[in-house]
Amino acid sequence: MRMALAQAEEAAGLGEVPVGAVLVFATSKAEAQVSEAEFAETTAISEASQISDEAEWAARVIARGHNCPIKSHDPTAHAEIEAIRQAARETSNYRLDGATLYVTLEPCTMCVGAMVHARVRRVVFAASEPKAGALKSARALMDAEQSGYFNHRFEWQGGVLENEASTMLSAFFKQRRLKL
Repeated sequence: MRMALAQAEEAAGLGEVPVGAVLVFATSKAEAQVSEAEFAETTAISEASQISDEAEWAARVIARGHNCPIKSHDPTAHAEIEAIRQAARETSNYRLDGATLYVTLEPCTMCVGAMVHARVRRVVFAASEPKAGALKSARALMDAEQSGYFNHRFEWQGGVLENEASTMLSAFFKQRRLKL
């Protein structure tokens, strides 16, 4: 998540809403097939204690992205979409089976749809998004009872480094309001 926060800082430096994403693949099939219970247990533990070697994390990263709709004149250029696009190019495959996407803000409906189509295995986000969050806040698209049919569902967890992401977003919008 710290790598995703670095991407968010890059976006802020460009005047974009500070949201960053990093997409990683498991290093082994056994790791990719972790059960839902193990996923919940291990993601609750800090990332630093899971993998202490930053080089090991870097070796898992297949793509990075940050918000850039203003710079690119593209309303779909959200951090998650940018990371998914880069990963698909890197792997020469539009399916990202076994991938985990770390993102600093709860994904919107468009991004959740892209993750479904890309077959992302799980999503870990930092801050909730009360107005447009599509996993738990404004919508619950991965809840089968509430969302209806999807041909793929992914696991998700929120709140990882939430304070850092929320602080960055709040500071960005406070600064933006001062300029108005």
